[in-house]
Formats: sequence, structure tokens, C-alpha cells
Amino acid sequence: MGFTIGTGRSIRDIRSGARRRGRDSDCTAVAEYTGLWGWAVVPGARAAGGVCSCGRSDCRAPGAHPLEFAPEVPAGATLDEVTEAWGRFPGAAVLLPVGRAFDVLEVAEPVGRRAVVRLERMGLPLGPVAVTPDGRAHFFVAPGAAAELPTLLYRMGWDDPRLDLRALGRGSHLTAPPSDHAGRGPVQWLRPPELDTATKPPTARLLLGTLAYVAHRSRG
Repeated sequence: MGFTIGTGRSIRDIRSGARRRGRDSDCTAVAEYTGLWGWAVVPGARAAGGVCSCGRSDCRAPGAHPLEFAPEVPAGATLDEVTEAWGRFPGAAVLLPVGRAFDVLEVAEPVGRRAVVRLERMGLPLGPVAVTPDGRAHFFVAPGAAAELPTLLYRMGWDDPRLDLRALGRGSHLTAPPSDHAGRGPVQWLRPPELDTATKPPTARLLLGTLAYVAHRSRG
């Protein structure tokens, strides 16, 4: 089954067209994010040996922040538009702005992997889940989770400051597959995006109890 992107071409056509014209995997991935999932994308810095490509010696997040001079590629951009935009910043990391189409619940990767198994067994909805090379798992949830998290945790009885669970909202950016994160290696999908959950990720409260429980048990 093919899904349409931009001007009516399917994702299969996008990928084959990229191969024919020599477009790299980053352009293809960005076109999928913008056209298929409806996410904006921002060109980001990369890092090698702890040195950030932004050129600032005092960079606080080497290889893990947007390039200040690079414009955002908007949701809905086609492969041709993505290729033109990304061609101005070769080698840029693929970053997703948080707080628009989704917020993120972040836990340790082992916690995230165990939580995914429990959530699937319970039949609860899951959106995309990414894992980073520094051992974190990112659960995509409906926007607003970052603002609601303290209240939700309190109501569920999980308002423990030692709990390794936090939310990312507007103003944050995630390194997206297939890009390298902070010079440590590529980000990968634990659960890749799907049409029904990428555009309408689950609310945080549906996942939060399980994530908090597994995080608490893991700490113990």
C-alpha cells in the first residue's frame, strides 16, 4: 500500500525517486517526516570528538541543537522542497520540534523497552518510540503533556522527585532517525511512526502509569 506525500506521489515513489536521483537517506527521511507524518523538521548541528559543528567552543549541547542560521522545513514539504532546503546544509542532523504535533515522555531505555511490552500486552495505544545512543527512550504523546506532567504524576501518586521520568514540550528538539545524536551514534526507532498514531499520538495519561511503575521498579 502506498501513502501520498505532497503532490500525490506515494511514499514508495518518493523512496525510489530519491534513489534514482541520488538523493541521500536524510532527504528521504525528512520528506517522510514532513509529508507522511505531518511534522516540521529543523537542520541540526553534528558533533565529532566532542566538538560541535556550530563552531562555538562554549557550545552547551554539542551535536544536539538546531543550527541557528538554518530555516525550518515545514510540515507538508515535498521531496523536491526538502532536497532543495537540505542541500544548503549538507550533513545536518534531522531534528524534530517538540510541542506542536507531539510532546515527549522520556525514561531510561531499559525502562522504555519493558514499558512497551507491558503496554502492548494491555492493549493500550502507543505512538512512535525512539531510543537514543545515550540510553534514553522517547515516547511520543499528545501535545500538552509537558505542562500537565506534574499534576498527572501527583494525581496518580507518583510525584517522587527521584523518579527518572520527565516530559519534553515546546522549545525542545529531538534528534530523529537516522541522524547521529551528539556524536554518540544514531537514534533508532523502537516503534516507528504509523499513520494512525503519528498524527494523533495517545494522551500522556494512558501511558504514564505504566511508565512510572516500571521506572519505580527499575530504580528499586
